[in-house]
Amino acid sequence: MYIRFGFTDLYVSRLCQGTAFRHLPRGEDSRSEAVLRHAIDMGINFFDTAVAYGWGGAERLLGRVVAGCRNRLVLCTKIPALHAPASDTKPDKPLRKAVFTRTYLVEQLEASLKRLKTDCIDLCLLHQPDGVTRPGELAENMETLVRSGKIRYWGASNFEAKEVEILNSAVGFAGLEDYYNIAGMSLDEQGRSRTTRLEAEMFPLIRAGGMGLLAFSPMDTGHLAVGREPAPDTPLVALIRDLDAVAGELEVTRAQVCVAWTLAHPEVTCVLAGSESAAQVDDNLSGTQLVLPDVALERLNRASRVFREEHTTASA
Repeated sequence: MYIRFGFTDLYVSRLCQGTAFRHLPRGEDSRSEAVLRHAIDMGINFFDTAVAYGWGGAERLLGRVVAGCRNRLVLCTKIPALHAPASDTKPDKPLRKAVFTRTYLVEQLEASLKRLKTDCIDLCLLHQPDGVTRPGELAENMETLVRSGKIRYWGASNFEAKEVEILNSAVGFAGLEDYYNIAGMSLDEQGRSRTTRLEAEMFPLIRAGGMGLLAFSPMDTGHLAVGREPAPDTPLVALIRDLDAVAGELEVTRAQVCVAWTLAHPEVTCVLAGSESAAQVDDNLSGTQLVLPDVALERLNRASRVFREEHTTASA
């Protein structure tokens, strides 16, 4: 049930429970808290959060939940290249960009440690590039945090392959958190599926560098969820038809097939899911234990490729 994350000594559950809730509060709330406690009860030991999730609210929530069992859990948080909004900031007002200076990173880390009620972060990720700091300088700044003993390992989220290639040579760099799922509906600036780009550009680096990969959005931000069916005559209809056919043959759920497909790729260490109920936690966890037969995997791989081609063409 547990797997080593990259080269590190962190052994984590194949399912990572997230805190970027969409329909629950990203803060101290009994419903959100119940989901996280259920995940712990089910043996999940890997939890992901970020400064930007509720701008500290999700970290405070997680810190409250893990109190008393912190030593058997692996916590991951992310530092944003954005400044937190002021209390009077309108929701639609653009946030000020931040630069990953050593001072800024230390300030953000200290605040996260306080909210999480811990003295060390197991895995600290940079949430996105700041567009300014050179990879070499960034690596030096993060290495300083590792040597301080306040983070054990670090990594990157939503970075370009050329940047990751440089960062991977730094002390303590453990891996990535990135978007990856069977649909890959999210497109990059060139109009290419981010799933396709990850396979083409990051997978080779992951294999060569021994990095861990935490793949988020197995249900593609809900586009693949039961009850949210696509409009007729759209490419997604065919993909969902294949997902449901495989699920029916194996007597499992669509969500379990989506999670299993993601983990069927050896480059993927764990799946990050934002389960918002105990039932969703259980469903996603069952998906980590599902091994897709070769015939089913080939069918799904083919369906994924066809969908991505049609989706990118239609979106052009």
